Amino acid sequence: MSQKQLKEAFISNLNGTSLLEISVGLSLAPLCLLCRGLLLILYYLHHGKPVSSRKYSLLLDFLVLVSPLLFSCTILSPIIFFMPVILAAFCAGIFSKIYSQTKREARVPFGQVVKEFQKTCLDPEYIPAITVFRVYVNVLTSISILAVDFPQYPRRYAKAETYGTGVMDLGVGAFIFGNALVCPEVRQKSSVTQARFSNLARQVFSVWPLIFLGVGRLLSVKSIEYHEHTSEYGVHWNFFFTLAFVRLAASLLLAIFPKHKAWLVALALAVLYQLTLSTTSLKMFILHGSDGRDSRLGFLDANREGLLSLFGYLAIYLASVQVGLWLLQRRDSVRGWAGALRGLALAVLVLFVSLQLCQACTEPVSRRMANLPFCTWVLAHCLLLLSFFVLTDLTLVFTKLLVKGSSVPCCWRAVQPPDSSKKHGMEAVRVGREDKLSQQCLISAINKNQLLFFLLANVMTGAVNILIDTIHSRAVFTLCILHLYMFFNCLVMYTLHAKNIILKFW
Repeated sequence: MSQKQLKEAFISNLNGTSLLEISVGLSLAPLCLLCRGLLLILYYLHHGKPVSSRKYSLLLDFLVLVSPLLFSCTILSPIIFFMPVILAAFCAGIFSKIYSQTKREARVPFGQVVKEFQKTCLDPEYIPAITVFRVYVNVLTSISILAVDFPQYPRRYAKAETYGTGVMDLGVGAFIFGNALVCPEVRQKSSVTQARFSNLARQVFSVWPLIFLGVGRLLSVKSIEYHEHTSEYGVHWNFFFTLAFVRLAASLLLAIFPKHKAWLVALALAVLYQLTLSTTSLKMFILHGSDGRDSRLGFLDANREGLLSLFGYLAIYLASVQVGLWLLQRRDSVRGWAGALRGLALAVLVLFVSLQLCQACTEPVSRRMANLPFCTWVLAHCLLLLSFFVLTDLTLVFTKLLVKGSSVPCCWRAVQPPDSSKKHGMEAVRVGREDKLSQQCLISAINKNQLLFFLLANVMTGAVNILIDTIHSRAVFTLCILHLYMFFNCLVMYTLHAKNIILKFW
């Protein structure tokens, strides 16, 4: 077999992992975020000022926010169930140290701190969980697209062939989910018909870079005979095309239907698509082609997975628009977000129960078809991850109350409520140094140039695969390559952010 065939076989015919393992793995990113925040608060407690060096800030962010995830999906994957326990214990140790030192200095009763925490006002214009969710999906995707070509990346984490739940299968759906959370329909407060169609026009203009990147990827892959998994999207299709067409179709539907009913449109679309899969020959066509022997004749036949899975991804996108609208409802206190957290937990529970029912009544999860169980699974785990990030942010807000003056970038900003004696409707006043600290934050850096980060990761992945025999690499070499690859990508984003450069021209 040629090197190209070896690599294609290496990522083919896989069946994914368990729902439990994926759920446990999702807790790692929020724990890393919590650990970073607690370390910054502890540093402030000892030195009376935040970390001022950009070099040390980048190093801390990379070692705490990115490096543990690299280890967890390679050499530490056999003990993945113990990693959240280890990280949680480490965070508990840091918190205990912070609390013991603040108690010795201020002697504030714990009950008083809890009461103050419940009454704390938060900046209603900024929801850090959304930003962090989108950035971490990008980071985890960037890690996986290269790590999957190395033997240290467990095969059960890679994309499943037909049925199954791989970590990378979830990443595709999570990317769609994250894009919908900040789409124009969510951010646009007006709901009049003119605003709806202006959103559609904006999406038509904004997706051309995705189509351009899709064409660029297609031409480059074919020209250099780069290895590809044909049953993933087809012969000519790729994820850039999927994302572009889903955004356009969703904007068209939301221009017709009220956006606050997006979940009904999503449910109807997913159910009708699943009924069509179950009652017609559509499923056999997707899996085996028009002649039943996996033919790839004609554009539709050649790209059947990518084209027909659009229905499932569109359903995920529309449901995610509803989630985004709900998250952006005005909540300006800890108590309000604690209630939202309970709502998220209830939604996760309902979706997991629905997933079990869907699989029992229809078929297992299939990313290849983007069936109803796949849509339900993606939404359940994305909401679970969002819940973890909201809980992390609330924990950091509580800890910042113990150490007055401390700040954590990409965390909720405490605000002073407007004076009730003054004119009603005044804006709340922000408290703290988060705006300055955000200039030294890896999360903020990646968030400003997310598409560029994803594109750079794809280019670097291709370069590494061309230059290195990844399949036969040893563990130490693999870890070195993955760390250098991720650090280079992060350094580019961090440098652009430090110079306040946003490479967006559409």
